[in-house]
Amino acid sequence: MNLNLKAKKENTYDAIVVGTGISGGWAAKELTENGLNTLVLERGRDVKHIEDYPTATKDPWELPRADQIPYEERKHYEKQMRTGYTISESLKHWWIKDTDQPYQEEKRFDWIRGYHVGGRSIMWGRQSYRLAPMDFEANAKEGIAVDWPIRYDDIADWYSHVEKFAGISGEALGLPQLPDSEFLPPWDLNCVEEELRDAIDETFGRVLTIGRAANLSQAHNGRGTCMNRNLCSRGCPFGAYFSSNAATLPAAAATGNMTLRPHSIVNEVMYDEDSGKATGVRVVDAESGDVIEYYANIVFLNASTVGSTAILMNSTSDRFPDGMGNDSGELGHNMMDHHFRVGANGEYDGHEDKYYWGRRPTGFYIPRYRNLNGNDRDYIRGFGYQGGASRQGWHRGVRELAIGSELKNLVTTPGKWTMGMTAFGEMLPDHSNRMWLDHDNTDKWGQPQVVFDVEFKENEFKMREDMKNDAAEMLEAAGMKNVSTYDDPGGPGLGIHEMGTARMGRDPNTSVLNEWNQIHAVPNVFVTDGSCMTSAACQNPSLTYMALTARAANYAAEELKKGNL
Repeated sequence: MNLNLKAKKENTYDAIVVGTGISGGWAAKELTENGLNTLVLERGRDVKHIEDYPTATKDPWELPRADQIPYEERKHYEKQMRTGYTISESLKHWWIKDTDQPYQEEKRFDWIRGYHVGGRSIMWGRQSYRLAPMDFEANAKEGIAVDWPIRYDDIADWYSHVEKFAGISGEALGLPQLPDSEFLPPWDLNCVEEELRDAIDETFGRVLTIGRAANLSQAHNGRGTCMNRNLCSRGCPFGAYFSSNAATLPAAAATGNMTLRPHSIVNEVMYDEDSGKATGVRVVDAESGDVIEYYANIVFLNASTVGSTAILMNSTSDRFPDGMGNDSGELGHNMMDHHFRVGANGEYDGHEDKYYWGRRPTGFYIPRYRNLNGNDRDYIRGFGYQGGASRQGWHRGVRELAIGSELKNLVTTPGKWTMGMTAFGEMLPDHSNRMWLDHDNTDKWGQPQVVFDVEFKENEFKMREDMKNDAAEMLEAAGMKNVSTYDDPGGPGLGIHEMGTARMGRDPNTSVLNEWNQIHAVPNVFVTDGSCMTSAACQNPSLTYMALTARAANYAAEELKKGNL
């Protein structure tokens, strides 16, 4: 008995954070800076900034097989490779093996995962946009799903808080549908993108700006300037884009209040029936298989939309037979993503005397312009575009029949200007879009497999017609030639913006979390990753996850100090 008491004392903290990705890193930073002794758990291996980026500075000729993985290895990444995302020699160490951690699909769902300290914050696309006041109000106005329990003004200061630390480059526009951030200087548009900007403004009254990105256009908070290498996904030795490894976790460690434990698979949140609160988490050590219990006054779940929801579903008790916090029956439902891979491409004649420098870390962005003042289309909500213009390179000469000096001149002279643009559209929350756990089929560590039953609905497919046709219309207005459209929706998950499975809401009967991201019935458990989202908007969501996490973590620390948790 004395040994057990000693073990419990040694395993007790003020707070536990599950997950080290974009939201988990922020939870760790804010809780530790508030003086809380915090245990941070990561199911994967440790990754230390710089020293654990093995391919960050390698040249192409230093990578075997032209950076391709062997065919015999590809069977381990079957679902991830079907997406078209790169699983290469230079990147494969960031992605999990499907064979180790399989999942099931009632309908196609592309679940892209990286389990290691830093999570997908190492590989994310870094596009960073605020949600607008209209996004927090749309569900209530249109009678869709449930109302957000917060409004833009509740989170605006927290957007500023995280932006000032993370470093967001961009251009202020003053648009109500895309609120401005706290900006570092923007990257420049190139000459052909400027042609498109001017044309769509004059012809349609639409706005084109440089993409807002968590890449540093100047040194910021002790991190270096982006070198325009276009090798972000390998890990940046300059810390020039925001990641947990380069920014939030070092800040948390600097407080002396963080204990980081990798190889720790959280199996469930433990619950005390008498107090009505969580007592901590039960962990499977990924290396030894040992089961360990850790205790805390506060638990933050930041294991990703699917990961956090799976943990709650697996946390059953007499009080919560269908998963912790699932009084509403909404846990696992209302899965959303963004639908994309629809747009247009074209060629531009002219500006052949101009080029650009480096490999800019962001393209252009066209903010939402549909359905801004009521609904004037046969669908609701809207979409934005991401894209860019560039000149064709030497690759266009691979299939040419030129030889000798003719071939040399071809591959050393830039080709035509080309431009592409892809739309990202909002997906509506729908109760029928869901995930659940199959306890009869488990992964390598005995965890139940996730099953997905998620699909795009009528509103998304109606929207895609405008997403495609508007893109072509805008390129043609800018004088583009040989304009072609494409539309390949694939399945949900491709956007890697999965969200909504433990949504926030005002009513415990229809939602899992309250306005502070607390589980309605378990006030010392907070969920602040994508699973908390009540609607998706059409903007990239990571900046919102950061702001919601910082807001909730500071609230939790204050409530704990007041004795309310």
